[in-house]
Amino acid sequence: MAWFPWKTNEGYTVLSVRKSLFAAILVSATALSPFSASAETILGALAKAYQNNSQLNSARAGVRVTDESVAIAKSGWRPTVTGSASIDYSSSHINGTDRSARLTTGNFGVQINQTLFDGFQTRNNVAAAESQVRASVESLRNTEENILFSAAQAYMNVIRDRQVAVLTEQNLQFLTETARAARSRFDVGEGTRTDVAQADASRAAAVASLSAARAQALASAALYRQIVGDEPGKLKAASPVAKLLPSSLAAAVGVASNEHPAILATQHLVDAAGFSVKSAEGALLPQLSASAGVSSAYRNTVPGSVSTQDGTTNSASIGATLTIPIYSGGRTSAIVRRDKESLSQARIEVDVSRDQVRQAVTAAWTEYTAAQQSLAANRQVIEAAKLALNGVIEERNVGQRTTLDVLNAQATVITAEINQAGYEHDVVVASYAILQATGRLSVDRLGLQVTKYRPEEHYNAVKDKWIGLRTPDGR
Repeated sequence: MAWFPWKTNEGYTVLSVRKSLFAAILVSATALSPFSASAETILGALAKAYQNNSQLNSARAGVRVTDESVAIAKSGWRPTVTGSASIDYSSSHINGTDRSARLTTGNFGVQINQTLFDGFQTRNNVAAAESQVRASVESLRNTEENILFSAAQAYMNVIRDRQVAVLTEQNLQFLTETARAARSRFDVGEGTRTDVAQADASRAAAVASLSAARAQALASAALYRQIVGDEPGKLKAASPVAKLLPSSLAAAVGVASNEHPAILATQHLVDAAGFSVKSAEGALLPQLSASAGVSSAYRNTVPGSVSTQDGTTNSASIGATLTIPIYSGGRTSAIVRRDKESLSQARIEVDVSRDQVRQAVTAAWTEYTAAQQSLAANRQVIEAAKLALNGVIEERNVGQRTTLDVLNAQATVITAEINQAGYEHDVVVASYAILQATGRLSVDRLGLQVTKYRPEEHYNAVKDKWIGLRTPDGR
C-alpha cells in the first residue's frame, strides 16, 4: 500500500501516491521497530518461555517424580528393619479365696529381613526404572522443543497481527479520503451517487476489518503472554534460522530419525518394557530371604498369683526362608503375558513416532520452501499492484476510470500487503518448525542466554538415597 497526501488540481481533491505504505509501516509501527533499545527479540522471548512456561515447569516436575522410581526399585536390594513393642495388664480373682492376681507382661523386639534372591526381579526392576527415567528425560526434551516452537510461533503471530492491524488502519484512512473525494466530485457534478455509495461501502467494510484485526492482535498477545510468561512489548522483526537447518529434506529426515527426542523416548520405553517382562518372569523362580531378630519378654505378677515365672527373658534368632512358587492361580502367567503384549505395543510405538516425525519434517520443509517462494513472488505482486493503483487514480482523475476501479485496485494492494506479512511470518515459523521436527530446537543450538535445566542433577541426588524425607531442594 501507499500513503496518499492530498493536493488540489483544477478545483478537485485528488489522491497521489507518494511512497510505499509498507515501508512506512515498518518504520512507524512501534510494535515492529527494530531500533528501540527496549525491543524484545525472538531469542529473548524463547529464553523467557524456557524459564517461565508453566507447562514446561510441570514436565520438569514430572521427571523428578520419575527419578524416585529408581530409588524405590533399589530398595529391593536393601534390608528392612522393623521394631515392635507391646504391653498387657490383667487382673484375676482366685475362687474360694480372698486373693487376687495382677499380671503385667511386655514384649520388645527388632527384626531384620534381607532378600538374598528374588528371581532377579529387583535387578530388572531397577533397569526398567532407569530406562523410564531416560524416557522421561527425552520426553522433557521434546516438551522443551514444543514450548520453544510455540513461543516462536506466538512471537511471529503478534508481529504479523499487529502489522495487519496497522495495514488495515492505513487502508481505512485511504478509503476515508477516497469517500470524501467521491463526495467532492459528486458535489461539483463530476461523479455519481453510485461512486459515493461504493466508496462509503468500502470504508464501512474497512472499519469492520480494522476492528477484527485489532481483536486478533489482542488475542495473539494473550497467547504470547500464556506461553512466554510476559506481555509482548515492542518486538523486533525476526529472521528464519536458515543457518541451523539441514542441507536438504533427506538430510532433515535422517537427522530426525536419529536425534528426535520423541523417537528416543519410545526406544527407552521399549527397554523398560523388556525389563518388566523379565521381572514378571522372575516371580516364577525360587525366592530366598534371611532374617534375624532380638526380643525381650517381661513378666511381673503381684504377690498372690499362683505363677512365679516373673522376670525378663531375652532371645535372639536367625534364619533363612526358601520359597518355591508352584501355582498362583494363573496370576503370574497372566502378568507375564500382559507385559509381553506391552512390550510389543512399545515396539510399535517406535514406528508410530518415526512416521509422525517423518511427516512433521516433510510438512515443515515443504511449508518453508513454499513460504520462501510465495514471499519472493508476492513482492512483485505488491510492486505491480502499487503501479496499477497509481495509474488507476490518475486515469480516474481524467475521467477514464471510476471510483470502483480505484477501490478494486486499492483492495488488490492491501491484500498483497497483508499476504506479505503472512508470508514473512510463515517463513520464520516454518524454519523453527523444521528445527523442532528434526529434534534440534534446543537451548544450546539456539544459543539462548538462559541457565539450562539439567535433570541429571536431581536424578544423581536421589537415585542412591537410603533415607531422608527432604527433597534435594530442601522441601
